[in-house]
Amino acid sequence: MSKGLGATATQFFQLGSAAEPFVFANGDSLPGITLAYEAYGKLNAKKTNAILLFHALSGSQHAAGHTDDVPGLDGRWTEDVKLGWWDLFVGPGKALDTNRYFVICANFLGGCYGSSGPASINPETGKPYGKDFPTVLSSDVVRSQAALLDHLGIQTLHAVIGSSVGGLLAINFATLFPERVKIVMPVATGLRTTVLTRLTLFEQVMAIENDPHFHGGDYYGGPAPEYGLVLARMISHKTFVHLDAIENRARQTVTQPTGQLSWYKVGHSVESYMLHQGKKFVKRFDANAYLRIINMWLRYDPLKDAGVDSYEALFARSRAAGHHYLIFSIDSDFCFYPEEQAEMVSALERAGVSSMHITVHSDKGHDSFLLEPQLYTPHLVYTLEGRWQKSSLDEPVNEVE
Repeated sequence: MSKGLGATATQFFQLGSAAEPFVFANGDSLPGITLAYEAYGKLNAKKTNAILLFHALSGSQHAAGHTDDVPGLDGRWTEDVKLGWWDLFVGPGKALDTNRYFVICANFLGGCYGSSGPASINPETGKPYGKDFPTVLSSDVVRSQAALLDHLGIQTLHAVIGSSVGGLLAINFATLFPERVKIVMPVATGLRTTVLTRLTLFEQVMAIENDPHFHGGDYYGGPAPEYGLVLARMISHKTFVHLDAIENRARQTVTQPTGQLSWYKVGHSVESYMLHQGKKFVKRFDANAYLRIINMWLRYDPLKDAGVDSYEALFARSRAAGHHYLIFSIDSDFCFYPEEQAEMVSALERAGVSSMHITVHSDKGHDSFLLEPQLYTPHLVYTLEGRWQKSSLDEPVNEVE
């Protein structure tokens, strides 16, 4: 297996104009938006080997290789993000083999890594949009990335893949544009926002909103709401990493973070570890962008987007398009519990959609999909190569060229 892709670079796609603005799902519009994206591998002559990859909550367009810098990010492109977030999975000879596939990953609309978002400059004022940036829903992200595919000349994807929040978007893409994809791979995700998830996300909203520096989202040019974002990250982090793993990672000297607390003295390594994670995060992420993505997650409604009233009707679109789903559960996942993927599989089965459900046994929790390629790669390769179809059909399968 190759060591990886080496040096990579972010590209930018401009969509919309004053004459043809980008209209958001809530009716707001902008005269133009930018999508930051990266692409790996080579698009074949028939343009049939493309894979669209949706990142997770705090991810970026930089899925693989080493991108040294992205301009205009006000210092957010830190050392923590210079190596692609799915570098263990994307590259020559890896699960998403760039000798064979053309892999595209774009930063969400509303994000903070080069796509248009609250930290972007409003051309009318010359200042960041802040609170005036429109509300972003999942259908806005999906439509903007469908436009990126149009720009690249890609009509039909070989596969769409998304992990965590990205998995919600993968399902959204497949059911809004069923004719544009063949294989759908939701990794550690669900069909809806559960009550527990809603409460966890709302806690994070409250943490940021109640930071004295937030000012309703207009904090650029002054102190950022770092305390609120630290707390939000701590709330989310405990759902991403298994509690045993947190305890193991935290076995080091307890330190009192300077300037973070006044009366309470940190007394356990787990507390120190979580504060450290939060403090690292605020250096690389924007609080407004974090709120936009959390809000998108809270408002996620693929039934409304598709104009249907049941998951069976939603996935009837996948059945008609001949989709095949590969669904991953992680048995130690505290973010998207395995019961959520079981619900998805049941809905697909009722709709008569071809699917395969894999449960990964891991002690790393939700973050397993980032850290353990050996548990996922055989199933990803099997499905991308169409071998599931060969095992169930007598007729030969057309390979990706």
